[in-house]
Amino acid sequence: MSDTPLVVVAAGGTGGHLFPAQALASVLASRGITVDLATDERATRYGGDFPARHTHLVPSATLRGSGPLAVAQTLAALGRGTAVAFGLLGQLRPVAVIGFGGYPTVPPVAAAALRRIPTIIHEQNGVMGRANRLLAPFVTAIATGFLGALEGKQSLAAKAHHTGNPIRAAVLDAANVSYAPPAETFRLLAFGGSQGARIMADIVPPAVEALAPDLRARLMVVQQAREEDVERVQAIYRRLGVDATVAPFFPGLPARMAASHLVVSRSGASTVAELAAIGRPAILVPLPHALDQDQRANARVLEQAGGAIRIEQDQFTPQRLATEITALAAGPERLAAMALATRSCGVPDAAVRLADLVQRVAGLTM
Repeated sequence: MSDTPLVVVAAGGTGGHLFPAQALASVLASRGITVDLATDERATRYGGDFPARHTHLVPSATLRGSGPLAVAQTLAALGRGTAVAFGLLGQLRPVAVIGFGGYPTVPPVAAAALRRIPTIIHEQNGVMGRANRLLAPFVTAIATGFLGALEGKQSLAAKAHHTGNPIRAAVLDAANVSYAPPAETFRLLAFGGSQGARIMADIVPPAVEALAPDLRARLMVVQQAREEDVERVQAIYRRLGVDATVAPFFPGLPARMAASHLVVSRSGASTVAELAAIGRPAILVPLPHALDQDQRANARVLEQAGGAIRIEQDQFTPQRLATEITALAAGPERLAAMALATRSCGVPDAAVRLADLVQRVAGLTM
């Protein structure tokens, strides 16, 4: 057994949970703390670059449906995962276990609580998700990405610590690029993530077509689109003579965000945290069917600060988007003010803040 303290980070399901966990793990590793990752098999798509000594797959399940059978099946799967995690933590003997939300977090954090290992959950969204709500009464501390995430939950206030959402090194690099309002060229970035690229493919190109010809001639568009939509989107931009780059995935998305004058996107926690750190004006379209309405809460943070325009999906039409783009392009001073407002919401040192909390909770000297 190594003398180096070990922290187990539990995250899975989506990159939205894994990216902030990865940022924390990097800071902990830089402080001489060993990190292991506990996750489920879905997250292995994202975890190849995760700075962990070992990755442990722990069985989990996501609640799908509200019927008694669905609930019973989910609880049974989580129970099996907790038993596996309980044995695993007995072998690993970590000084703390940190969960980043989503149901893959439940078994490792629940097992840690049963073993009386110090525990932290991190809530990335502006409202607490179901898995974290389940775990919150039993953990040692709760870290939040946004102020107000625990609004109305007075019983949890003593555990709450606002750290912000940890962001990747590439985002920190992009945050060094100052915002310059558009002059001749207007750079538009549109993306939606795995659950949102289709709506962007359906709405953004016809919105560009609805712009006045002189504004359209100034545009440079970078747009994420699903593989099956790429050719359709490209064809529209070719017909319009618009300078456009369209792809299913952009590995350098933070740098492209920093290069843009306006971002049109969904409002997942990582997206909003990265927009805030980099400081870019945005039009945000929350995913409408999320049970917790977390994306709406995230978008509201930037909207209330004056850095974003929130458009609900049922109002997200080509004409509405064209109207908003036209107004913003005509007011570069407004875009500059929005960029500053968005940046005021950023917490670029969130990973450091969270690492400090981990060390305090684990009883490690700093």
